[in-house]
Amino acid sequence: MPANIASPIEETTMAINWYPGHMNKARKELSKIIPTIDLVIELLDSRAPNASKNPLLDEITASVPRINVLSKADLADPAITNLWQTTINESKNRRCLVSSTTSPLRAQAVIECARKLISKESRRPNYNYQILITGIPNVGKSTLLNVLSERKLAKTGNEPAVTQRQQRIKLAENWYLIDTPGMMWPKLEDQNGAYRLAMTGTIRNTAVEAEDIAWFAAEELLSGFRANLSNRYGITEQITTAEQVLESIAVTRGAISKRGQIDWHKTAEILLNDFRSGKLGRISLERPSTL
Repeated sequence: MPANIASPIEETTMAINWYPGHMNKARKELSKIIPTIDLVIELLDSRAPNASKNPLLDEITASVPRINVLSKADLADPAITNLWQTTINESKNRRCLVSSTTSPLRAQAVIECARKLISKESRRPNYNYQILITGIPNVGKSTLLNVLSERKLAKTGNEPAVTQRQQRIKLAENWYLIDTPGMMWPKLEDQNGAYRLAMTGTIRNTAVEAEDIAWFAAEELLSGFRANLSNRYGITEQITTAEQVLESIAVTRGAISKRGQIDWHKTAEILLNDFRSGKLGRISLERPSTL
């Protein structure tokens, strides 16, 4: 194993962070918009809902009704997703909806949920309700916007994208979605949560080395999802460390050079792509405790 490859959580130099300026800008922009907003939709990655939520919302929008949308549910364990949905629905002023590639969320479901959350006292005839839609990069916001609007408004893909400008999208008569760019950056104080985001692809591989993400992924999967590793790569009981997992993947997937050396970057990409595409199975990295 190369000397520079080690457990990223134990290496302080490998800590994942966003620049504080992003958070300061987000706070100012969000504060300006909130007085005009009737409801907030926050997208959370079904595989890591806690890690993918933004602390700014709790701080600035505490009194605003919120719908949490668990996105990419087809990649997560359905039983765990149901637990998350139940937990969120039990929270005051909150509701949870689930969206996936095979069963995307529709505009009518959002509006019906919004009507239940917005108090009768706040409802007014012929009033244009504004819903702020938020989500950290690559959580599926662009895909959801396109589905809800029934037309292509935003680019989609597997790499984190940035909305170029604020959009006001008509959802239905008297209902509008507000999508604001450059606001929802995760506050990465918990490095375990940060690396879970990196596993899901929220954080670009250019921001942190793929090898470091894969090492963390191997540790996570080995501790809780050994059967998934075994089914995909033939991982045996004798394999007990992240290094051994990656070595085994390199051998079974042909990431070995002609000189017999392991291509660690290629091996990392194989593991991460298999996880992100669901080839390792439907895996939830977090269970509900607090949100």
